[in-house]
Amino acid sequence: MSQEKHIEKVLFSAEVIAERVDQIGSEITSDFSGESESPVFVGVATGACLFLADLVRRIDFPISIDFIRADSYGSGTVSSGTPRISFDLKLDITNKHVILVEDIVDTGNTLNCLIEHLKLKKASSVSVCTLLDKPSRRKVHFKLVGNGKFYSGFECPDEFVVGYGMDFAEQYRNLSYVGVLKPEYYM
Repeated sequence: MSQEKHIEKVLFSAEVIAERVDQIGSEITSDFSGESESPVFVGVATGACLFLADLVRRIDFPISIDFIRADSYGSGTVSSGTPRISFDLKLDITNKHVILVEDIVDTGNTLNCLIEHLKLKKASSVSVCTLLDKPSRRKVHFKLVGNGKFYSGFECPDEFVVGYGMDFAEQYRNLSYVGVLKPEYYM
């Protein structure tokens, strides 16, 4: 059965996403090209994998890439509110600029947990680059580290979205766009 039938509507097409990722890549390249040391891009597994891959190919200087995993959703649609680090970095980020790449910032709980974790690892700065931002659901107001910046692709309405790396119960990540999942498939 086609996944397409499970999608209520497309919010951001593959073309719109690609254009916005180009813009963010140019902005990050401009912001960090004068630095003596290139930043470490840290993808939040698994949702940010496609966004991270597309983003780093648009960065015009040498970079390092690593991954971290924080679990807070399980197979549900609402964050548990108590994220935990379940897979940590292998790179040493001491005194380095880190750009944390997320698929979506929702309540802010997971992001806050990750920023605090990177701060404990002595990153000199932590920036956040998220494809989607849902400020209407924010419960925790995170604080960036050092001269970190917040890069956001799109503001997302308060709907349950999948695609372009984002999932429901590990399904739909491979959609080339971001769409709203029909409620009958997650309720």
